[in-house]
Amino acid sequence: MNFLNTLQAGAAQGLWWAVMTLGVYISYRVLDAADLTVEGSFPLGAAVSVVCINAGMNPFLALLVAFVAGCLAGAVTGMLNTICRIPPILAGILTMIALYSVNIRIMSDRASITIAADSARTLLMHWLPITNGTWVSILGGIVTNALLVAVLYLFFGTEIGCAMRATGQNIHMARAMGIHTRWMTILGLMLSNGLVALSGSFVAQFDYGSAMATMGQGAIVIGLASVIIGEVLFCHKDRSFAFKLIAVVLGAVIYRCIIALALQLDFLKATDLKLITAVIVVFALSLPVLKKQFAQGKLRRENERKLNGGGGTEHA
Repeated sequence: MNFLNTLQAGAAQGLWWAVMTLGVYISYRVLDAADLTVEGSFPLGAAVSVVCINAGMNPFLALLVAFVAGCLAGAVTGMLNTICRIPPILAGILTMIALYSVNIRIMSDRASITIAADSARTLLMHWLPITNGTWVSILGGIVTNALLVAVLYLFFGTEIGCAMRATGQNIHMARAMGIHTRWMTILGLMLSNGLVALSGSFVAQFDYGSAMATMGQGAIVIGLASVIIGEVLFCHKDRSFAFKLIAVVLGAVIYRCIIALALQLDFLKATDLKLITAVIVVFALSLPVLKKQFAQGKLRRENERKLNGGGGTEHA
């Protein structure tokens, strides 16, 4: 029973962090840029939504406000990169550093702030005939991610979405085709960080019950690990874009379930979370290489077996 409860809790967390992973996928895979703004925009979304809720705003409307705040953060990073010609990683770091102070300001010079009114999770528990908060989170997470995957799939099938994907695949060819790559980069980072901030708002309302200035630490590593796990386990070259988005969501759920199960081991402590994360990331990054080496070794053994068999027949 404890094992099942741990998996349920991990899945509930993973579904809300999966929204952040979708944002990381856009910057990391679609735009081909590791954007470190994530570690600042994640707590930004949480801080904005909690402050709005405490001010009397509807918690679902606060989710939209958090998304817009994340888009603004992404726009700053995009302009630093495209207009000021600052390298993408450095531009993300600068925005991330600035957002720490911004988040503290939003939370009235406090490092954390607790939700003092009804959150989206509380309202759903009132509306749905489900008393278990974990299952409310799981159901809400599944519906939310399904809608986001559908919207993103439709968006990236439009002219603007295709232009954005072309910019990430080959920026020089995109420019030759007349695509305004600067605006596509800015728009992509806005969408990416908007989803990250939205995830921060979801986590604050459905999991933490508060916003903290440090809750985004390691978010980029978590996002990249989830993306890679999803791609290695579920994706192949011939998979559609929609399937890749679904794989990213599943990767985030699997990552969180692994973390939850690992913390149940007697010899591990909550303070070992960073170590566990590092080990999972190393393993996830190594999986493609190990998978390729295994396939090459299998092919080599088959070729040797054919050659040995053919040689023996010819000698006979």
